[in-house]
Amino acid sequence: MSERPSAPGLPSDAPPGRAEEDGRAPEPEWRDWMRDLGRRQRRLREFLGLSQEQLARLAGVSQGAVSRLETARGVGTPLLTVLKVNAALVRELRGLAPTLLSADLRADLELQDALVPWNGGLAFRDLPLSDDPYLEELVRLYRETVERHRAGVLSVVRALVTGLKKTGSE
Repeated sequence: MSERPSAPGLPSDAPPGRAEEDGRAPEPEWRDWMRDLGRRQRRLREFLGLSQEQLARLAGVSQGAVSRLETARGVGTPLLTVLKVNAALVRELRGLAPTLLSADLRADLELQDALVPWNGGLAFRDLPLSDDPYLEELVRLYRETVERHRAGVLSVVRALVTGLKKTGSE
């Protein structure tokens, strides 16, 4: 059995509860999640050879904010602070030779592209939600429809699909 703990908030970590009965994922234990995040960020910072003060300067936050994040004393840490520290760590990791990083860390860095502002701008890269662009457009059109008309939109789509099935089978 693996000694590595599973991610907090996953069904295997939490006792069965109302959220699982409703089919929803249980709420994560935020203090545990923050402790794990802080531990990981500290390991990355130390791997990069940075002090808390150096990382704080790179991230544009205070050294105290980095310390609170690493020790999970900042459960109420603003999301912007977490993102700034994360972005600074990602920038520094990208400066290392990829062969120094594990395959998992390289994959995580690719995922970070979706979370970290790029090209100095404030926008985040849009990731496709589905491999099928038509499905994304269908969902977008449904969401843009006034709620009271959504049942009608579904009726039209159902009728269209039924009609297409009939013409496709002949």
